[in-house]
Amino acid sequence: MGVLNVTPDSFYDGCRYFDHAAAIAHGREMVAAGADIVDVGGESTRPGADPVPEDEELRRVLPVVEALAPIVRVSIDTMKPAVATAACQRGATLVNDVANRSTGAAAQAGAGFVVVHMRGTPKDMQLDPRYDDVVAEVFGALESGVATARRLGISEIYVDPGIGFGKTVQHNLQLLRALPRLVARGVPVLVGTSRKSFLGRLAAPPGAEPLPPADRFEGSLATAVWAMAAGVAVVRVHDVAATVQAARLVGWTEPEPSVEGRVAGAGVER
Repeated sequence: MGVLNVTPDSFYDGCRYFDHAAAIAHGREMVAAGADIVDVGGESTRPGADPVPEDEELRRVLPVVEALAPIVRVSIDTMKPAVATAACQRGATLVNDVANRSTGAAAQAGAGFVVVHMRGTPKDMQLDPRYDDVVAEVFGALESGVATARRLGISEIYVDPGIGFGKTVQHNLQLLRALPRLVARGVPVLVGTSRKSFLGRLAAPPGAEPLPPADRFEGSLATAVWAMAAGVAVVRVHDVAATVQAARLVGWTEPEPSVEGRVAGAGVER
């Protein structure tokens, strides 16, 4: 799953793809690099992010979803049911909602749904996250979200432990260590660690400032490979080409016949 943030304030690629033409071009680049899904978002969920008005989020994402849906499977990354509904009407077939507010919208659209764990909201989630047992509590919340999605008739469900969404560095590491246990529960798992701040803290020398997002590539790739080895179904990444190459090296995916054939045929096997 390639990350496509159509925002001015995302923590890694804010402003780079805020223009519709730039976003669509980058989406096509990710497809050519091997992305199976492009996750389009118009509201940043970085720690401390402010909410975006619904009409502005719709303005940001709908033209991009509509342009990319014929060539690749599109996921809509939103916390607003109305945005999820509108994006599915334009061709999105998966709803990725960190707040789990759009389950009903996904069900009505016949789309898949990603149940995500987040403690709090993007604005306050990293202020003081605490758990008695982070693995047990996250797994329990995901199980409840899956039960809700199933009751609403959603057949394609993924669970995402929400790395970085209301967690400390140690919480994130405990959840990554527990991925094989989450996979063993039988619901396909999605993991997104790409360029996140805990990687910058882990990689920085003792006493130094955390590495900035631009310097977190190695940690992103390492944790993506760990997730693949643990058996997850989807990794959500900014660096599609490198992650696809790593996936092939570890036998997680098979090589495609050609870039041209992939782009031409992506609309056939959405």
